[in-house]
Amino acid sequence: MPRHRYDIVAIDLDGTLVDHTGRIHPDNVRAIERARDAGITVTLCTGRALIECRREIDAVGQRDPVIVSGGALVSDPVSGRTLERFEMPRALVRRVVDDLRAHDHPALLLKDPDAAGFDYLVVGPEGESGIDPASRWWFRQMGVRARYVSALDHDEHPEHTIRVGAYSANEPVDELARRLHERYHAEVMLQHFCGVLLPRERREQGVDSVHIVELFNPRADKWQALQRLAARTGVPEARTAAIGDQTNDLSMITHAGLGVAMGNAHEKVAAAADRRTAPAEEAGVALALDRIVAGDW
Repeated sequence: MPRHRYDIVAIDLDGTLVDHTGRIHPDNVRAIERARDAGITVTLCTGRALIECRREIDAVGQRDPVIVSGGALVSDPVSGRTLERFEMPRALVRRVVDDLRAHDHPALLLKDPDAAGFDYLVVGPEGESGIDPASRWWFRQMGVRARYVSALDHDEHPEHTIRVGAYSANEPVDELARRLHERYHAEVMLQHFCGVLLPRERREQGVDSVHIVELFNPRADKWQALQRLAARTGVPEARTAAIGDQTNDLSMITHAGLGVAMGNAHEKVAAAADRRTAPAEEAGVALALDRIVAGDW
């Protein structure tokens, strides 16, 4: 009989599986293999789009479904097919984009790539040069397929939008997030956080932090996606575990059968977690997985 109490473990990427240098510690890769050998399903659960985590998918040999785009999509990492999605209503997307443009923010619309055939639609008059330098760097590094239009009327796939976001390098977007929350809190799930564990290359280019505000369908978050994935495989919610560090991990850390905060976790995540492991740089994921496999947690 297996000793472990959890049959699915969801692992966040940035600041959790991936450290601030962009590296996955080899101990994490080996621990994931041991967990799978013990009969545990490991899923990656990230705010990144599917194309943005291809390197990590390959590094850990991921074949089971992954939760991407903050929970808006459950995808097959092998075929790239979308298994489940929660898109945003077209009228709502238009209102949010109009608000962002009224405040001189380009709007980055994340698409369902399986349906649309590309990843992002950027709405703004300046094209690629109008987006912040951190996003330009990210798109190039990740091989993101982006299309640039001056107005939303040129969106050929309005039915496939799963997220609308605004991003800023180094400059906080707190006031923008406050306004968007005030106006749309009853219609969306809004995430607002700061990404500070950045690859050294971006820091060398003068990007010390990335400030993020993203709006989703209210049914799209990491916990609800993990719930759906567990239901697909017949796993009770009490036998799910989640490992993360940022506030967009809070829902799954709070509601999974076991919530594990990284040593570098945001204080809200640390407070909500059942357990705490080492920081990303010290292979905290491996330490947590081995405890789970052994039945200690």
